[in-house]
Amino acid sequence: MSFSVKGKTVIVTGAANGIGLAVARHMADKGANVMCADAHEKKLAEEFGAAPEDGNIRTFAGDLRQRLTIANLVSATIDAFDQVDILVNASRQLLPTDALDVEDTSVQMLLDQNLMTALQLTQYVAKRMIKQAELQEEGQVGSIINFSSIAANQIQPELMGYSIAAGAVQQMTRSMALTLAPHRIRVNAISFGSVMSGSLRVAVAENREWREDIRKHTPLGRIAAPNELCDTVQYLAADSSSFMTGEVLVVDGGRSLLDVVSAPAH
Repeated sequence: MSFSVKGKTVIVTGAANGIGLAVARHMADKGANVMCADAHEKKLAEEFGAAPEDGNIRTFAGDLRQRLTIANLVSATIDAFDQVDILVNASRQLLPTDALDVEDTSVQMLLDQNLMTALQLTQYVAKRMIKQAELQEEGQVGSIINFSSIAANQIQPELMGYSIAAGAVQQMTRSMALTLAPHRIRVNAISFGSVMSGSLRVAVAENREWREDIRKHTPLGRIAAPNELCDTVQYLAADSSSFMTGEVLVVDGGRSLLDVVSAPAH
């Protein structure tokens, strides 16, 4: 089976920084057509510049919590590249939760950003993939890859909202995998930890002791760079994983093998 994504069209959300940025650049370097989506227009421009109309990278800025924005993103991708073959839901938000504060809105905010954005974009993209399948009699029609976190299982009360959203993304992945399997669309997820995501970079800057704490609680003894997730994304996107769907792959340097309740759950 081939690991190639050359000529495929990929939508990557959260593409202005961290893991999403690393994935977008990796897929473009591997020959895919990449639509880089993020709410931060200025940061997209800084990272990708003015993408040429005949190149394999485009950018799209907008709030993906809005259904109209999601519809416009899919339309912009079709206008630029004629189809969409792969979706990488890498956009995430991290907020602390006060579990006993009835005024705390973090759980709802994190469900909206981390779950509902991924679910609704998956629905829109899947409909387009199903339409494309009418012209493709056999083989993989599409691959959808969601990002979750080991926080789904490694619980800390102050990260309750983030943990709930991460767990919900994993269940959404399994449910959509069953729904879309008859259409030859695969849905998988990556649950990561001890990776220097954009949110973790901010967190360790504000809590310097976290960096060493995370390293100490990671069996491989370090924090991974964002680009160390890229080959896993490519594997799930390509024909190399053609018989895999509904799976949640853990990429965390062995961290979830330990009891890490005392360590920041990133």
